[in-house]
Amino acid sequence: MQVREIETLLRALGNPERAAGAKAYLKSDLDFLGVPTPDLRTAVGAWLEGHPALDRAALLALVHALWERPVHELRAAGLELLAARRRALRSEDLDLLEDLLRRSGTWAYVDAIAVHLVGPLIEADPRETSRLDRWVKDESFWLRRSALLALLLPLRRGEGDWPRFVRYADLLLEEKEFFIRKALGWVLREVAKKRPELVRQFLQEREGRVSGVTRREAERWLG
Repeated sequence: MQVREIETLLRALGNPERAAGAKAYLKSDLDFLGVPTPDLRTAVGAWLEGHPALDRAALLALVHALWERPVHELRAAGLELLAARRRALRSEDLDLLEDLLRRSGTWAYVDAIAVHLVGPLIEADPRETSRLDRWVKDESFWLRRSALLALLLPLRRGEGDWPRFVRYADLLLEEKEFFIRKALGWVLREVAKKRPELVRQFLQEREGRVSGVTRREAERWLG
């Protein structure tokens, strides 16, 4: 019933032309409704306001149900629900998030999950960093990307586990996968905003190993 309610709201906001463009851009096999992200976020927020009794168990069940539907906006709505209620999430919910990451198949989901959901949970419970140690060696490059991006927010603040990021980066620097190279550069770029000396040293010590994609991203704030 709740999935149907959310789908009805989103279908009313859809645009076939936008749907075709988004599907092509993300190179996805999913169906698309063509709902702009701001409109989707507003619609999900309004739906949540109308369901104040939605508890954690019901939230997780709803997200699971939304992700069973092969519709981009329904899956995106599930992530918006989790983001809106992220304070209700617990370390044990990392199993669900890992499952979503494995099923994502696109940066559009992976980045939102890794940065804004996984990262804060692991920061709150550092024992769970062992999960990232496993992800960084996973056969799925989306899990490897997630291991890097889960470290992003505290590093952006000038805090975080820089030595762990360096260890992960050294494992991944030779990868040819674009999304890994881009993630490495993204994290380095954010670190450079507060601690440029760390990034300069990192790049100097790994001259010849850092890809052009990674270096270009990393050097954006180095001047």
